[in-house]
Amino acid sequence: MTKDYRPISCALHERLEFSVLRKIPLILQYYGEDSTVLQEQVAPLDVKTRGSAEWLTFQRGDGSVAEMRLDAMISIQEAGS
Repeated sequence: MTKDYRPISCALHERLEFSVLRKIPLILQYYGEDSTVLQEQVAPLDVKTRGSAEWLTFQRGDGSVAEMRLDAMISIQEAGS
């Protein structure tokens, strides 16, 4: 994603941080690098700021770790809810 970062709402940011702290699995829907819509269940690991953008680091079901810029997120919900 090369466009300027668009900050997410404070409420959504706090929800992500809470999910990291409580180890709450999430269903994450987001735009991939080629603008396709992706959806997967993930374990959120960290929310951080880097290069004037905010990022979510997460673990996929296969155990691999990935990260995404928060403005690529379309929606999140707690897994199982």
